[in-house]
Amino acid sequence: MSALAPTLEAFFTDRLIRQRNASAHTVAAYRDTLRLLLGYASAQTRLTPSALDLSDLDAPLIAGFLDHLEQERGNSIRTRNARLAAIHSLFRFAALAHPEHAASIARVLAIPPKRFDRALITYLKEAEINALLAACDQTTRTGRRDHALLLLAVQTGLRISEIAGLTRADVHLGTGAHVACHGKGRKDRITPLTSGTIAVLRGWINEQHGDPNNPLFTTLRGAKLSRDAIEHRIAHYASAAAAACPSLHGKTITAHVLRHYVDGWVMWLVGCFRWWERRWNRFRPHNPE
Repeated sequence: MSALAPTLEAFFTDRLIRQRNASAHTVAAYRDTLRLLLGYASAQTRLTPSALDLSDLDAPLIAGFLDHLEQERGNSIRTRNARLAAIHSLFRFAALAHPEHAASIARVLAIPPKRFDRALITYLKEAEINALLAACDQTTRTGRRDHALLLLAVQTGLRISEIAGLTRADVHLGTGAHVACHGKGRKDRITPLTSGTIAVLRGWINEQHGDPNNPLFTTLRGAKLSRDAIEHRIAHYASAAAAACPSLHGKTITAHVLRHYVDGWVMWLVGCFRWWERRWNRFRPHNPE
């Protein structure tokens, strides 16, 4: 048996799951990367995946695989770099278990991520947000659901995965109203809610029946909305809202874009706080000590 098969098994079971306690999303992303890599290596070397060894996955083959991702699969540079990060993680683990392949592994680890230009992120103005919310037909259940979802996304800045994962139990509408979620990087987030958002969420939750641990936003059949479904609904309303708000034409509106509306308000609040802090420091009585 080659060294590659047991190394792959130990990488997922010992390294990712037992030692790092990696999330299911991370494990799936690494699995997909290595599945693509083994398929490419098998085609290049004319060996079956079970016959491949660590020495077959040398730096030239890895570099060819990265070019294959961009040129033939049409992946972006960001995706290419994410795939390379997964490969680097495997080879750092392999370096400890198989020092006899140290030279080959070192050359793979020396492959750098590719630099790329970062695009400016679109943001929405208040009139554009209002047009987006007004596009929801609140005479229908779907419209009321989507209006509550969009308003919550705009006011809290939650990520699309966090919104999709919310349950009714995560929304607290009493004193100190807030929404709690377990977000990216296993971080627990608690975000306060405004009075307008509280009223909309209360109306939406009152329409629901069943266990409080059921998803907050569901399909007509009661299933949790997927990330793709949420993005599809946002794109639908952005297209409809463009008729009433021409400035939306040409803008690509995603769940991530909605977060930057919140970022602007956060920066404004921080600025107000700092202004009051400067005034307070200027006029407060000084301690003679």
